[in-house]
Parts: sequence; structure tokens; C-alpha cells
Amino acid sequence: MNNKIDIKLNVFEGPLDLLLHLIEKNKFNIFDIPIVEITDQYLEYLDDMDEDDVGVMSDFLVMAATLVSIKAKMLLPPEDVPEEEEEDPRQELVNALLEYKMYKYAAIELKDMELDAGKVFYKAPSIPKEVKDFKEDIDPADIIKDTTLEKLNAIFTDIMKRQTERLDPVRSKFGNITKEEINVEDKMVELRASIKGLRSINFKTLLEKERGKMNLIVSFLAVLELIKIGVIEVRQNGLFEDVIIDSLE
Repeated sequence: MNNKIDIKLNVFEGPLDLLLHLIEKNKFNIFDIPIVEITDQYLEYLDDMDEDDVGVMSDFLVMAATLVSIKAKMLLPPEDVPEEEEEDPRQELVNALLEYKMYKYAAIELKDMELDAGKVFYKAPSIPKEVKDFKEDIDPADIIKDTTLEKLNAIFTDIMKRQTERLDPVRSKFGNITKEEINVEDKMVELRASIKGLRSINFKTLLEKERGKMNLIVSFLAVLELIKIGVIEVRQNGLFEDVIIDSLE
């Protein structure tokens, strides 16, 4: 009767992985590795290894030589060097183990995140075809063309300044008479009706007809809204020329 029992050894990714396994298995302090014990256990593991890959095996043998070298240095009597300047032969190995441990556990975390992400399902797009294929009939950028909002704002600012200069220094001190405020929608209807079918309307002249700061502001906003919805378009024949409004109705 054959009483032989086959024991499968753990597969390690490299010598540092094996060392880290031995340290954690024996609950050694990684900052104070008992180099004699860890070297003996490492060499014992190498004896049981059956590795055909010469490249992989050579890495394990290099680490074995390193451990033996450190073990020898620690067994030799210390040199006459001040204690604070004496370097621990294990320090380089400890640094390598700490760095390897950091990357190993980071890889495990990333693997877990990948597995979790594989369990996520996303709802297929369900946007109605009418909404998906919708396109605006009029592009405000095409209507405005070379006339920028900056130019329109410059004209508006200039007219606002003139409104301020027209104030009577005496009568302006009197009490204010509150008028019924007009909203942008009403002003849009009013302007749309007044310029319907007309072309070559001077933008500055159109605004200068308004009286009062509030009416001027509302008129300016109404013009911008009419441009946006494609009722009118603006153009400028040349640099520093007046901005002209054309009705598209």
C-alpha cells in the first residue's frame, strides 16, 4: 500500500511574495525581521520547489543569496562604528518588502473594484425618437452672424449713458412717479408689430426712442429675444458701422 501523500505548495509571484508570506505566517514584525529564522524557512521552501523556469528560479536564488549575506553580516561582530551611524543590514530588504506590500494590496483593491463593476448594469437609452431627432429650425448664431453680443452691449451702454446725461439736475430731485412696469413679453409684441415687414432699421435709433431707463432695458432684452426666436436678424455692413435690424416676417 502506497502511503505517500502529495503536498501542493503555495504558488508565489516572486521571492518578495514568498518572504511576505513567511513574515505574515509567523507574525514577525516587518521592521524587525528575525533574519536567521526567515532565511532558514526560505531555504527550506526552495528545497521543496519544483520549478522548470530557470528565469523564475534564478530570482528566488538571488534572494536566497541576499538573505544569507544579511544573515552573515548580522552574525559577524560589529565594527567600531558609532551606534547612531551603524546601518541595519536588513533595511534595504525591509524597504523593498514595504513597497511590494503596498502594491500588492493596491492590486487586490483594484481587482475587487473590477469585480464590483462587472455586476453593474445600465439602463438602455429610452429617449423618444422625436426628442432625439429634434433640431432647432433657426440657429441664433446664423442670424446674428458677424454681429456679436459685445457690440450690441456697447450700443446699449452708450444709450444708457445718454439717458443719464439727459437728467435734469433740479427736477431729478423731485419725487418719483411710479409707472406701470412693462414686461419683456409685452415689449416683444409691441416691437414685433411696429417693425413687421421692415428692413434696415437702425438698432441705436430704435432704442433711443424709448423713454426711461426701465423701458430701455426691457426693449434691449426684447430685441435679443426676437433675435433668438428668429423673428428679426441683425447685420453690420462694416467695422464700427451701425448695427442694422431686418424683420424676417
